[in-house]
Amino acid sequence: MELLLETVALFSLKLAYETEDSSPILRDDLMMSDYEREVFGLLVRRGEVEAIQRKVDECLGLALNAIGGVDTVLGRELHRLAADFNAVQTIEQLHTPLIALKDYLKDIQ
Repeated sequence: MELLLETVALFSLKLAYETEDSSPILRDDLMMSDYEREVFGLLVRRGEVEAIQRKVDECLGLALNAIGGVDTVLGRELHRLAADFNAVQTIEQLHTPLIALKDYLKDIQ
């Protein structure tokens, strides 16, 4: 679960900040420090679904802005997937919407 959360954050930040003429954003970059696997792992072990959702929302908000907001086709779909993720109430329910977010973010890179 932690790796999946970290991957969603990484793909979001790549959309927001990575440019063709710069070096790629990696998991060990400073901007990933609040979204590392260990940070998410602690939240997962504590069962803090809302805290996890807030952290992921921070990244998804950046990605959404990068793709033009909710008024674009890509933005509407990302917004819908984010809403599905935010509707989850338990740790066990996070997996399916996280997979959908990861796959979508990967596809639109």
